[in-house]
Amino acid sequence: MFRSVRHMIYDLIEWRSQILSGTLPQDELKELKKKVTAKIDYGNRILDLDLVVRDEDGNILDPEQTSTISLFRAHEIASKQVEERLQEEKSQKQNIDINRQAKFAATPSFALFVNLKNVVCKIGEDAEVLMSLYDPLESKFISENYLVRWSSCGLPKDIDRLHNLRAVFTDLGSKDLKREKISFVCQIVRVGRMELRDNNTRKLTSGLRRPFGVAGSSLC
Repeated sequence: MFRSVRHMIYDLIEWRSQILSGTLPQDELKELKKKVTAKIDYGNRILDLDLVVRDEDGNILDPEQTSTISLFRAHEIASKQVEERLQEEKSQKQNIDINRQAKFAATPSFALFVNLKNVVCKIGEDAEVLMSLYDPLESKFISENYLVRWSSCGLPKDIDRLHNLRAVFTDLGSKDLKREKISFVCQIVRVGRMELRDNNTRKLTSGLRRPFGVAGSSLC
């Protein structure tokens, strides 16, 4: 409701600027005023406010100078126009929802949620944990890697993400579900010295990425 009213107010502000500019021809100015009053009446209706009765030019009718029958008929016409607008908006929304559902039905999409609790592996140095989906029959990865940097202390390097290591592998379509086998693969890459037992300070290196381990589990 807030977004709908906000869009209406933006439209009214823009149309008001066009009217005050004085550059519109008389016929366009008249049509624009009708559009403004129709938008105001529609906004009042969805906000459950009073309906303002107007004449053909969009001017508010003066009850002191207008007969009761004329006011009643004008009120009927205004109510009918607003109801038609509401039905039109409702129909358009239903069509959008139907088209959206049909689109999703034609191209279904699935997702895999992963929640990393802990890495039980004695590494001795900092490491990178990479998780991805793999097709063993085609011998290729079918997703991007979810990367978690793990410290030598046995905790995530980004301590703020402790107990909040989650990822979602999205856009898994019908083609992926038709695969005979899909595996969840976890790779561990050690980041540090060339050799763990290298104690020679002259040969000491750092920041090197070395494969350390891999594990996999069949999903289907």
